[in-house]
Amino acid sequence: MRSRVAIAYNEPVPSHYKPGERKEAIESILNSVKAVQEALLKLGYDATQVPLVPPLERVREELKGLAADLVFNLFEGFAGYPETEAVVAEIVSGLGIPYTGCPAEALALALDKAKTKVILEESGFITPRYQLLSPETLTTFHLNYPCIVKPCSEDASHGLSEESIVYEVTSLEKQVKLVSSLYGQALVEEFIGGREFNATVLGNSECTVLPVSEIVYLLPPGMPRILTFAAKWEPDSLYFQGIKVVCPAQIPDSERELIAETVLAIFRLFSCRGYARVDMRWGRGGELNIIEVNPNPDISPGSGASIQAKAAGMDYPQFIAKIARLALEKS
Repeated sequence: MRSRVAIAYNEPVPSHYKPGERKEAIESILNSVKAVQEALLKLGYDATQVPLVPPLERVREELKGLAADLVFNLFEGFAGYPETEAVVAEIVSGLGIPYTGCPAEALALALDKAKTKVILEESGFITPRYQLLSPETLTTFHLNYPCIVKPCSEDASHGLSEESIVYEVTSLEKQVKLVSSLYGQALVEEFIGGREFNATVLGNSECTVLPVSEIVYLLPPGMPRILTFAAKWEPDSLYFQGIKVVCPAQIPDSERELIAETVLAIFRLFSCRGYARVDMRWGRGGELNIIEVNPNPDISPGSGASIQAKAAGMDYPQFIAKIARLALEKS
């Protein structure tokens, strides 16, 4: 009998995101679900899609009724309520069904970028100086320009644009007001402009660090070197066309080893399981700055994690099979 896999994801609905983001965000979710289902079917699983919609009580009942051996968890939180990503993982865990990716605790922690930075600093990792700001607390600003302004509790580059890098108080006020109105509290960081890398860890008690990627910016002069929403989701944009992923990254072995050791330590620090990605940039003094920790990152074909898996010798179905096997190890 074939193993039954339920692919759980958030049913795309009109969201609180800016109108220009809505179509791309919806398409990215559906494309990822389709790719994972096709890979699972190719691997011999009986894979079905399970779109989830609010309220959470309905989600609990739907998941409770699943006749599934495994939940492939692609749920990213309901629109406007990103904290529900962790809640759904907790629900599945409570039902005793094995599920892919990180546990609820890791998802909840990494969603709070400010709390993440506190834990990183307390554990000896370097992360850019920051403040949490709202329009009412702007007078307390004390960082050094340039800064980057982003939502404190979002992912997938929502809220990031060319205007997110600020150089003076007027643009700072504008971006803090915009982010606060759309996403809640704004996280303001001193911008680290060095080379940008990320690496994905696969594993549970035994882990593998996939080949390191570098984000190479080939943008016109004056355009901030950041992964904006357009860079990820809008193929016709200058940002999308002006960014290249190099994997494996062309760096000395000493730097590669440092990055691998760092991401593995962070994976364990945050109690991640299954798969997670860490984003980093080199500072001016040669120090490795941790920018973000991403449990359950995008694993669609063409994503950073999938590119790294391919560089490690896995085709896409093999990558998905590995994630499924890691989930079954938990039970």
